[in-house]
Amino acid sequence: MKGLFVGRFQPFHLGHLKAIKWILERCENVTVVIGSSQGSFTKRNPFTFEERKEMIKKSLEKESVKEEIYEIIGIPDVFNCERWVKSILNKAKFDVVFTRSLWVKQCFDLFEIPVKEHPMFGRYSARKIRRMMEEDKDWEELVPRTVSKSVKEIRGVERLQEAAKTDKISSANT
Repeated sequence: MKGLFVGRFQPFHLGHLKAIKWILERCENVTVVIGSSQGSFTKRNPFTFEERKEMIKKSLEKESVKEEIYEIIGIPDVFNCERWVKSILNKAKFDVVFTRSLWVKQCFDLFEIPVKEHPMFGRYSARKIRRMMEEDKDWEELVPRTVSKSVKEIRGVERLQEAAKTDKISSANT
């Protein structure tokens, strides 16, 4: 059985890592779909597709997950369930989708593709991690070490803090 796991991974955290490992206990391989692949350098999407892909790849490598049992693809936002699922179907072969997102479930239900809910592994939240980064709080224990290292290398915290300032200014002007 081939699994599919969708997320924005802004950033990739320990809950995501545990979910992928859990999926691989049930499937021979998994396709990891990085959503909002076009988004970057904003408060909501601070990291580029390539940066997120590298974070995931390094984290799986550190956990000794073999490259031949997973692939990572990017899907841009289209804000239309049918077009979004079709764009994934054009890029990936899979039998079942694993998600905790009602929206993702509803989209794949339209195509009668099996959807299973993976367990919640701790109380990890990428939104909370981004907020902690923005506020200079300790966030590093919530992500794999490889992700923490990558974020530091690309000055991701500073990037997010700068984007947060810009986002506040632009939303104040609307």
